[in-house]
Amino acid sequence: MRFSRILMGLTVFSLLLAACAAPATPTPTTAPAAPAASPTPAAPAASPTPAVKGTIKIATQSPLSGGQAALGEGIKNGAQLAIEQLKGPIEALGFKVELVPFDDQAKPDVGVANAKQLVNDPDILVVIGHLNSGVAIPSSETYKDFDLVMVSPANTNPCITDRGYLVVNRVCGRDDVQGAVGAEFAFNELKVKTAFVIHDKTTYGQGVAEFFKQRFEELGGKVLGFEGTEEKANFDPLITAIQAVNPELIYFGGIYDQAGVFFKQAREKGINAIFLGPDGMDSSELAKIAGDALVTGGGMYYTTVAAPPTVYEGAKKFVEDYKAKFGKDPEPFSAQAYDATAIVLKAIEAAIKEAGGQKPSRKAVAEKVRATKDFQGITGVITFDERGDPVKAKYFVIKVISGKPEDWAKNQLVKTLELAPPPFTPELKAKCGVK
Repeated sequence: MRFSRILMGLTVFSLLLAACAAPATPTPTTAPAAPAASPTPAAPAASPTPAVKGTIKIATQSPLSGGQAALGEGIKNGAQLAIEQLKGPIEALGFKVELVPFDDQAKPDVGVANAKQLVNDPDILVVIGHLNSGVAIPSSETYKDFDLVMVSPANTNPCITDRGYLVVNRVCGRDDVQGAVGAEFAFNELKVKTAFVIHDKTTYGQGVAEFFKQRFEELGGKVLGFEGTEEKANFDPLITAIQAVNPELIYFGGIYDQAGVFFKQAREKGINAIFLGPDGMDSSELAKIAGDALVTGGGMYYTTVAAPPTVYEGAKKFVEDYKAKFGKDPEPFSAQAYDATAIVLKAIEAAIKEAGGQKPSRKAVAEKVRATKDFQGITGVITFDERGDPVKAKYFVIKVISGKPEDWAKNQLVKTLELAPPPFTPELKAKCGVK
């Protein structure tokens, strides 16, 4: 039994030694198939970003070069600030919003050429502009043919809206009212009974001068001369004619870049009459050109449909934001351009929603703009009437208090009026060449 146990132990021991001495498994010449990879866990879903459905462009048309660039640049800047601050709701609906500025150079042919270019860009749904009525009227004939809506911050000639086009609107007043406001102020408050009227032969300047003349004569005043001139350098012949009749007041229907030269030369020649003009005078550039000629003699007043922004209760933040962005005070019509742009942004938003979230047609936007009611802008509450005029517009009389450009915003507000436009009649349309 003991031998058997010993023999059994040796056998087990031999087997263990053999196992320990066994050669390693040979390395295969072909790599074995890789095991199937485990599925990669999906990344957590990101917050959905609205797909960009396209770009909506808002164009401006105003003079960005030349003698009237100060006012034109102010219109562009006001629109730009409004877009930057108020485009959020449209972008939330999936559209980029861009400003496309056009320089109309205050020239009708340039404005029309620009209009033909911009109506062919399907992304442009709105135009903010113009500064000059003589540019706006022919340009808007092109807009009409393409259902492109225009909202003007500055155009005051009656025929802007009296043609009755759906696509033409303005947030400011009219010259048939502004001219009468100037005449009534001159006759009733300045107590002048004689005037000499000058205009620049433009649609705007001649139009407002005619309305001043008509109302001044209705009140009993006497117009001693009514002259149109395109002169911009030497006014000696005109000054000689004025000296011959010695009026108490000179009314200049036109723009500051021309009027400033005239005012300066008239004072140098000894004319002491009161100077009066419409809102085309309203720019610090007038003081830069004419200097103390504005505050010597009988001084200077102007009427305007756009008071300095500081006059409007709701414009304080606008003034601060404008200065912070552009490094200067806003020019007249900058605040009106801001309000005009705010109106069209609201209209575009409403038209997108009505179109089921898609880009709306130009006509749909035009209809939403015309339907504007009780819009609280920084310059006041705006409601458009059937022809695109505000149902009530503000008119201001302002006295120039300094010949220094930096003091222009300090000019004295003399009078504020809120007036309705004349009733819309077929006769008004006929005067504007529309049957």
